[in-house]
Amino acid sequence: QVQLVESGGGLVQAGGSLRLSCTASGRFDINHDWLTGWFRRAPGKERDFVASIKWSTGGTYYRDSGEGRFTASRDNAKNIVYLQINNLKPEDTAVYYCAAGRTPFNIIEAPGYESWGPGIQVTVSS
Repeated sequence: QVQLVESGGGLVQAGGSLRLSCTASGRFDINHDWLTGWFRRAPGKERDFVASIKWSTGGTYYRDSGEGRFTASRDNAKNIVYLQINNLKPEDTAVYYCAAGRTPFNIIEAPGYESWGPGIQVTVSS
């Protein structure tokens, strides 16, 4: 079982940047097909896929409407995955979650992930 905890959220002004962290612990091997995904749930909306990164290769995938503002990265030595968000907009306000699963699975859909963090609030003021 993998345990995940997000950090780095908070209140930021529109146009600013934020880096979220997802720290993983527990029984998993980063050399196997583990992948971490980032999702977010805005107020009154469904949980949406944002980005993903594979631990072993660093390969990333982003939702089409990301506009290039999101960048996922990882630090294998620390078991941390990051999500850099630039040029933040008020519509980025949401609870952000990281999740982990073993490929292959549909990485843009939540059910494929085995473990979830509790989520962290990001609020963007205009």
